[in-house]
Amino acid sequence: MKPVSRRRTPWPAAALALALGVSLTACGANPPGAVDAVQRSASGVRVDLRQPLDPALHARLPARNRASGTLVSVNNGSFPPYEIVGDDGRSLTGATADLGVALGHVLGVRIKDVSADGLPTQLTGIKAGRFDFALGPIGDFKDRQGSDDFVDWVQEFVVFAVPKGNPDHLRSLADTCGHRIAVMSGGSAEKVVKDQVRKCAARGDRPLRVQSYKDQPSSVLAVRSGRADAFFSSQSPLTYFVAQAKDQLQLAGVGEANGFSTLYQGAVVGKGSPLGGVLRDAIQRLMDNGTYQKIMEKWGLKGNEIKKAGINLAVS
Repeated sequence: MKPVSRRRTPWPAAALALALGVSLTACGANPPGAVDAVQRSASGVRVDLRQPLDPALHARLPARNRASGTLVSVNNGSFPPYEIVGDDGRSLTGATADLGVALGHVLGVRIKDVSADGLPTQLTGIKAGRFDFALGPIGDFKDRQGSDDFVDWVQEFVVFAVPKGNPDHLRSLADTCGHRIAVMSGGSAEKVVKDQVRKCAARGDRPLRVQSYKDQPSSVLAVRSGRADAFFSSQSPLTYFVAQAKDQLQLAGVGEANGFSTLYQGAVVGKGSPLGGVLRDAIQRLMDNGTYQKIMEKWGLKGNEIKKAGINLAVS
């Protein structure tokens, strides 16, 4: 699938501090009615995404972005509850979408969204300069910091989505030997599960079979259809998918380390890019004025909040 542009409406030159109009298209889809269900659950929280322009932050943007008046943000197209593609296949909602609108106001630029399949494609595109950043959130790990900088704005936990009743009795990563585990291709969970493959072999246990998929919906479908025994991924999107599965799925391994220490996630920029510091300070502004907290509450992510945005917070 070719990258698909999702362009937020340009800011009028004389009114940078007014609201952005958003027109979005995206690759991928979610189960029918999924968007409505999330929006109903979040309907009690109202968030005003309009923000005053910060001239100092605007002045710190890279010169080419100030000249063009745009920032190009790449994403995977479907990562609920952060990015939720509408039933029409075009509209986009979610915590990341809301945060992006608010950041556009603060920075005084148009944010042009582009969907690209898979994390490797996104990271390669950022490194090549085709995209300015990915708002994510994407997992921050020490071994990734050598080639990219991470502007962390949430914390996350990694668990399993399993069939209702947990027939294989998966309680933690240690229980995965002999099972078929779905993961997203190129993600941090894939690396951890592949490490577990070697551990299973080293102790003479039954082999662990890793199934890598390009996105969350494909991975969930593998479990629901019986092609995989579990999907190993971030707790926030798995909670969303379990809720949509209507008693077909449940979470397992909650509260366990599952191969991870404290897991930070955030935006990704090229190594050493001045955009990293600008995004950190713009996100912190939204944290300080309460907009960030309202967005997180709206999308059921209060448990994933952090108090201070940072760059490359991961230590392992």
